Amino acid sequence: MRGKGKSTIVWLLMGMLVLGLGGFGVTNFSGGTADIGTVGDVSISSQDYARTLRAEMQDFSARTGRQVTGAEARTIGIDQAALARLYTGAALEDEANRLGVSVGDKAVADQITASQAFRGMNGQFDRNVYADVLKREGIREAEFEHDLRMDQARLILQQAVLAGVTAPEAVTARSQGWLMETRDIHWRELTAADLAAPIATPDDATLEAWHKANADRFTAPEIRKITYVWLTPEMLEGEVEVDEQALRDLYQSRIDEFQRPERRMVERLVFPTMAAAEEAKARIDRGETSIEALAAERGLSLNDIDLGEVTQAELGAAGEAVFALEQPGVAGPASSDLGPALFSMNAILEPVNVPFEQARADLRIEAAVDRARRVIEDKAGEFSDLLAGGATLEDLAKETEMKLGQIDWSAGAEAAPDSIDAYPEFRQHAAQATEKDFPELLTFDDGGVFAMRLDAIQPPALIPFAEVRDRVAEDWTRNETRRQLLALAEERKLAAEAAVAPGIEPAPTAATVPVAQAVGAAVGNTATTPPAAPPEAAAPPAADRGTPETNLARGGFINGVPQDVVAQAFQIKEPGDAEVVDADGRVFLVTLDKIHPAATEGDEASQIRDGISARLVDSLHQDVFDYFSRALQAQSGTTINQTAVDAVNAQVQ
Repeated sequence: MRGKGKSTIVWLLMGMLVLGLGGFGVTNFSGGTADIGTVGDVSISSQDYARTLRAEMQDFSARTGRQVTGAEARTIGIDQAALARLYTGAALEDEANRLGVSVGDKAVADQITASQAFRGMNGQFDRNVYADVLKREGIREAEFEHDLRMDQARLILQQAVLAGVTAPEAVTARSQGWLMETRDIHWRELTAADLAAPIATPDDATLEAWHKANADRFTAPEIRKITYVWLTPEMLEGEVEVDEQALRDLYQSRIDEFQRPERRMVERLVFPTMAAAEEAKARIDRGETSIEALAAERGLSLNDIDLGEVTQAELGAAGEAVFALEQPGVAGPASSDLGPALFSMNAILEPVNVPFEQARADLRIEAAVDRARRVIEDKAGEFSDLLAGGATLEDLAKETEMKLGQIDWSAGAEAAPDSIDAYPEFRQHAAQATEKDFPELLTFDDGGVFAMRLDAIQPPALIPFAEVRDRVAEDWTRNETRRQLLALAEERKLAAEAAVAPGIEPAPTAATVPVAQAVGAAVGNTATTPPAAPPEAAAPPAADRGTPETNLARGGFINGVPQDVVAQAFQIKEPGDAEVVDADGRVFLVTLDKIHPAATEGDEASQIRDGISARLVDSLHQDVFDYFSRALQAQSGTTINQTAVDAVNAQVQ
């Protein structure tokens, strides 16, 4: 080892070892600084991805009103949205660097000093606050200022790309014509009364075939057999003692609920002088105006003059005049703390006088339930310890106040009001429970507790025909009625169109096929049933065409009619044509009478055209910018470090 040659070899090996170990894990010293990828010469750090991912998750939570976990975020693609945002920004930054697009220090400084987040107690920019905020976020000042500078550069580049993008006039005009077109139609709903003969009664063979062919309609859902114990405050309410004085104290603390004088709903309009108030009152008495109109003349809304519910004492000098009114009206002029005023009384609220003796029963229940809630909270530890020690639910029911029960539960079944499955917490855990789970103590929002055990799962199964025969018959009849109504509607449609265009003969339809034959073909059964008489195919007279609707707008509304009828009316090509609409199990025949082209002149049409143009421009901007950013990424080249991405995903929960 002391020889010159050997010494050189040893030092060489040591040097290689040091270099190898020196690079190993170096990124961990700063909390994980590995980049997740690059676009051209611009790198995307793990910290940027983590911040962007959290921001996307917070935005989603704000829009949906619920918190989203990291796993859920990845399931619905929030992580991909964050990556897309970062790669687009990096592509723009790389292109801005290539073109030399940037902004000066003053623009960056102005943006920082104008930010609300960096202002101190005096409302001005505070250098210490600025440093503290960035430190909490784990961002260096130089890094933050670089990002601001590049944001401005990216914005300049984006504006340059989109500056020349406008909505083609032809597309705007076409969209306006489509959107503002109106139509005159006739519609009629066909019902069983329109059929030439009642629906034939099917035999059992037909119904059994229908039962098998539509098994999904007659299949019992999955049933979960669950044993549970539970304890709610209401269960202990009768056993809890409540001190009489405590009830009287509770009554006094909420005396405003039980003792309230007569009140009035009042609006007050103040005038500069008594003479002006008297003149306004005279105009109201003559029926020339109203308190609301007078307020509007002065630029005031009803909210500006509304006093809400007031007592006579709260109105001061005007109280006597206002409370002298026995029905809604205007009182005054009278003095107020703001000057002469008119008072509009809109409603009389009777006084409330509930003595303690009358309120005692409700107060006692409320106080007892509150006390029981605290009792359950105190005993929850004992219940949990028993379960952890191996006690079964049956043991828990014997040794504690908890009540034992069993339920055959299925998702979507209607819950009885007083049953345990009326609680959403129970339903949530019942749906997720497995037979391997050990019972644990869970809580209700009302302060109650429960524990459950999944004993068995009964899979979905076809209900025997004998048990659901009436349901099968009802379903078959409903379907057969709909089939014949659709056939009748087609007959009348062809007849109506033939009346408009002579020489066109209606083609035979399924309406003339015997019922038994049609049903047998549908379900594979050849049992015979009495044939139904073919429905009448004659075109209905003009008076029988149905209900007219004139100037119907696209997306309009017809009372009592499914929206599909309106939508289908705008699919008809020519006046005189008809269409059969099957909507929500109901059958309609819709005839187009006239098409009114869109009005393109006038202020309203101009505003609508401008709105359409703006929306088209926004859509084109999004498309052009998307194509541009994709082209930049393809041109500059991109890389992604999936290992680094997965590491960040694992940390963001």
